[in-house]
Amino acid sequence: MTATQAAPTTGDVVLEAENLTKHFPVRRGLRDLFTRERKAVHAVDDIQLTLRRGRVTALVGESGSGKSTVARLMAQLYTRTSGDIRLHGESVTVHGGRKFRAYCRQVQMIFQDPFASLNPVHTVRYHLTRALKIHGRAGTNSAELEQNLRDLLLRVQLTPPERYLDKFPHELSGGQRQRVSIARALGADPKALLADEPVSMLDVSIRLGVLNLLRDLKERLDLAILYITHDIASARYFADETLVMYAGRMVEGGDSETVTQHPAHPYTRLLIESAPDPDRLDRVGDPKDAPADEGGGEPPSLIAPPTGCRFHPRCVHAMPKCSTEHPPRFELPLVDSGQAHWAACWLYEEGAAK
Repeated sequence: MTATQAAPTTGDVVLEAENLTKHFPVRRGLRDLFTRERKAVHAVDDIQLTLRRGRVTALVGESGSGKSTVARLMAQLYTRTSGDIRLHGESVTVHGGRKFRAYCRQVQMIFQDPFASLNPVHTVRYHLTRALKIHGRAGTNSAELEQNLRDLLLRVQLTPPERYLDKFPHELSGGQRQRVSIARALGADPKALLADEPVSMLDVSIRLGVLNLLRDLKERLDLAILYITHDIASARYFADETLVMYAGRMVEGGDSETVTQHPAHPYTRLLIESAPDPDRLDRVGDPKDAPADEGGGEPPSLIAPPTGCRFHPRCVHAMPKCSTEHPPRFELPLVDSGQAHWAACWLYEEGAAK
């Protein structure tokens, strides 16, 4: 860094996506051979996303909404259909080789299943050593390598390190395996972490410990973190900003406290009402206690998604316009937090900022 360059500060944009879109072509069947129609799964459409240093952005939605696809696009594991991904303000497209390796030094991904992401025939030492060597951080001799391995395990709170270095993945608990996966990602010294449901495969009793670890790493290393989850309650606890996805599109966003305590989009309200609540257990199944915003039905097919708002077939507030025109983002009035809050819903057309 030269004397004229400003040092990066908390809040600086690390990674951003603009109009990010991914369509997966569907294999043509015998009946389709006689038509010119090319079907595709509209997994992700027109996604806007910004990750900043020292901040956690949560991406929330039910299974099949496109959350993991967004993470894999941001990690450059999938090629995008259209749109742009920028790292430190520069557009990036990599397909492998040295450029992909250089990108991975900046952006690392933590997968949902730590047992599947670790090779079962290799030890923790092998996984971490390989990460350090690939990214040029192994040191110049065996003593430096050993110290770097110890530092990685200490960073993820696996102590004493000697107890874990020569263990195989099957000898570790689920939480310990996920911590090893996080240590492997930190071996690249990244600026952004893409965490794809990092605690969903873990016992409830140890999920909080892993989230607290990620929060501590965010604060100490000034990381930008994308936290993907279907649990909107954990997004409120862990994330600074929450974005809600439905059927491949974002429908609401804002700071986590506002989105979870003052949800605007009918789908966000449905997600919150679907979360377990001990106070409602004695009223489960009572039609009189059903929330007014509860929508029936299933998520739509992404091969032929609904026109207009994709939630309208399930929405109790649906208007004729909802089935024909896709709603833009409407800025909502500020609440106590004073943070920006938006929803892609025609309910907020009147009085919205133009």
